[in-house]
Amino acid sequence: MQKKINIAKDFSPYPYGRHTQHSKTSGERFREDFLLPALKDYDEVIINLDGTEGYGSSFLDEAFGNLVRVSKVAKDEALRKLKFISLNDPSLIDEITMYIRQAKND
Repeated sequence: MQKKINIAKDFSPYPYGRHTQHSKTSGERFREDFLLPALKDYDEVIINLDGTEGYGSSFLDEAFGNLVRVSKVAKDEALRKLKFISLNDPSLIDEITMYIRQAKND
């Protein structure tokens, strides 16, 4: 089964910040409320990154790197299940993949 998440439409066109105490549209909230449930319930999660006003590194690292570090999702599972679409800025896909690959889940 497949789940599609369009960040701009399903979450916010203004994703911002690392933690929920800093922003209602933080990477932490996206990870907890969108990514984790989707990864639990679906074999493939397609994330459309287009349509937002941009992404800060703190948002991306919190949402995706902390899948491994904090939420204890296996790195290989995250890399296998998550697929990304970004026609506007394909370098985002490499950046997110880097955060996942570099994350330590000690």
